[in-house]
Amino acid sequence: MIRHEGIHHASLIVTDLDRAKRFYESVIGLREIERPAFDFPGAWYGIGSGGQQLHLIVHPGETARSGGIDTRDGHFAIRVADFDETIAWLDRCGIEHRDNRNSITGFAQIFLLDPDRNVIELNAAR
Repeated sequence: MIRHEGIHHASLIVTDLDRAKRFYESVIGLREIERPAFDFPGAWYGIGSGGQQLHLIVHPGETARSGGIDTRDGHFAIRVADFDETIAWLDRCGIEHRDNRNSITGFAQIFLLDPDRNVIELNAAR
């Protein structure tokens, strides 16, 4: 049996590292952490206080999404402290999003796309 300790990281493909870093730092509020000297560009970010990470990997191709926000598409989720505050911040940043305060999941959800159309869920306790 595998004994799980938690999710360590999620990796996303991006096409423009500078643009992606501006988004994840300025909009999502993540802090960049040290990354090994790989032979390809990318960036690593710490999430929360539990050691989880987000890894951005530059890929010269395109991501697969061409449509709008699809909440059933592959995504990763970050727990946020305040649902309303997060909605207000995204609105001030001009970030399109779909939100559901009364999700059947038992927690409030906000879905948005990064500049490479990767789906992100921000969720909060109700």
